[in-house]
Amino acid sequence: MKMISLFNHKGGVSKTTTAFNLGWVLAEQGYKTLIVDADPQCNLTALVLDYNSVEDIEEFYTANPGCDLSEGLQPVMSGKLTGLKSGNPAPTRNENLFIYCGNLALSEIETQVSVALTTSAAIPAIRNLPGSIGELLRITGEEHDFEYVIIDMSPSVGALNECLLMSSDYFIVPTSPDFFCAQAIRSLSSVVPRWNADVAPFRDGEVDYRLPDTPPKFVGFISQRYRPRSGAPAKSFQRWIDVIKETVSQKLIPALEPIGMAISEDEFRRYSATDEPYNLANVADFNSLIAQSQKYNVPIFALSDDQLEQGGVILENMKESRDKFRAVFEQMANELHEMTENV
Repeated sequence: MKMISLFNHKGGVSKTTTAFNLGWVLAEQGYKTLIVDADPQCNLTALVLDYNSVEDIEEFYTANPGCDLSEGLQPVMSGKLTGLKSGNPAPTRNENLFIYCGNLALSEIETQVSVALTTSAAIPAIRNLPGSIGELLRITGEEHDFEYVIIDMSPSVGALNECLLMSSDYFIVPTSPDFFCAQAIRSLSSVVPRWNADVAPFRDGEVDYRLPDTPPKFVGFISQRYRPRSGAPAKSFQRWIDVIKETVSQKLIPALEPIGMAISEDEFRRYSATDEPYNLANVADFNSLIAQSQKYNVPIFALSDDQLEQGGVILENMKESRDKFRAVFEQMANELHEMTENV
């Protein structure tokens, strides 16, 4: 089982949509896949299950015990001695894809985990909290025979994200072509190594739920949300895509490689067809397709011709765009599988 986090503390980079799309493609390719909504805003849960009110989601939780990530963590968060048990992720419209639902209560868990990371030496009773999050996902993954666990994280540098990232095997950074995203990549160059050092006490044998001995590896970034022109990013977007590539190569990789937190450029080139170091894929703006995707709770490339709800030239253009997105995500999933199997 491989755990892959999607992380960027800048919002608006399509982390949630990418988690859904990537998970769906992996499931289509025959890998039983779990997508995890670890964001208290629950956007992934709403996207996949089509619940847009707190009342609807709460009713769903009640009818499907064990589908809620925060519920699974309660034994540890409340100090009970019963230990963690496997969750019961909810099915989706793809029979090979399941979701571990989010909950607003994750914001409360964030506070507890933050205290545990900084004061567990003084308060031994809470030292199991940081490692419990990843352990719950592993227990659940093993119980249900998942081959991939894709984690959708919130746009923050909080304690919950710290523990999720450090519990993962690999991580991907979704990006958008703008100044703020370039700054976020630069920030990650200091944040991620600091996290790696912070969690060292939770990797030893003095805790019931240990974080993995080895940190996660950065496998690449995804360039998203740009407007194409003649099949390539428009010039104004390409400029920022190039800046982000340069920032990854000159800032992020030099910070991660010495601590074993990035695959090498040679390894990336071996399994990627893009020939652009660490750029896993270019994903243009979804435009009108995203509305249909949200309406039918499927990725844009899984929309049927009827679900596009158009005719004539507009339908043909939408079908062409849909099929291009499918090709992009299928290639990315194939390359990601090769990387995670061999690196």
